[in-house]
Amino acid sequence: MKYNLPEHKQLILFDGVCNLCNSSVQYVIKHDKHNSFMFTALQNNTGQEIIKDFNIDTSKIDSILLFSHEKGLYYKSTAALKIASQLGFPRNLMAVFLIVPAFIRNWVYDFIAKNRYKWYGKQEACMIPTPELQSKFLK
Repeated sequence: MKYNLPEHKQLILFDGVCNLCNSSVQYVIKHDKHNSFMFTALQNNTGQEIIKDFNIDTSKIDSILLFSHEKGLYYKSTAALKIASQLGFPRNLMAVFLIVPAFIRNWVYDFIAKNRYKWYGKQEACMIPTPELQSKFLK
């Protein structure tokens, strides 16, 4: 159970101070009917440990990662589409965009990621989950 992640779970790593990222996490929680996902901010200990273990350059990848013991690590648009594919109809239809080459998808993704603070704002500190949601978050 490396990173304290149960074997059957997937871990979404997100920018904990980004309003767009926090809203996206809330959206996933609401639509995760199979309770497949757990969450941690990139800034938290678990996030930092994964960044270090996978030798991730945070100047190039600084927004969303999807980790599972079975499948390893996905990032950027691939992570977002893999997450959407598990959220039920009609959100799972987004997976069709996986046929688009990653360099094209990631160009769009990077454009949004680069502007996310300007468009959606930024918090001073990472989101603190409510007591009801605490079990879905790793520190």
